[in-house]
Amino acid sequence: MKARIIVTPKKAVVDPQGKTVQNALAQMGYHGVAAVHVGKYIEIELAPGTDKAAARRALDDACHKFLSNPIIEDYKLEIE
Repeated sequence: MKARIIVTPKKAVVDPQGKTVQNALAQMGYHGVAAVHVGKYIEIELAPGTDKAAARRALDDACHKFLSNPIIEDYKLEIE
């Protein structure tokens, strides 16, 4: 099994990295970009035989405590 975690800044949080990318795209001629949000992508390989529900609970806890900053970031966790 594989877990995929996508961490992005919350919509209300100023994203200076995203703004820099947005400005660079405009300067390069890519117009029509309304907003850019730069985040993190984390992929975790789970050991064979791992219980999916237990893994989800553990990874959700890890996302909340370590892999994201819940004050300024949202995360999406998928396990397949």
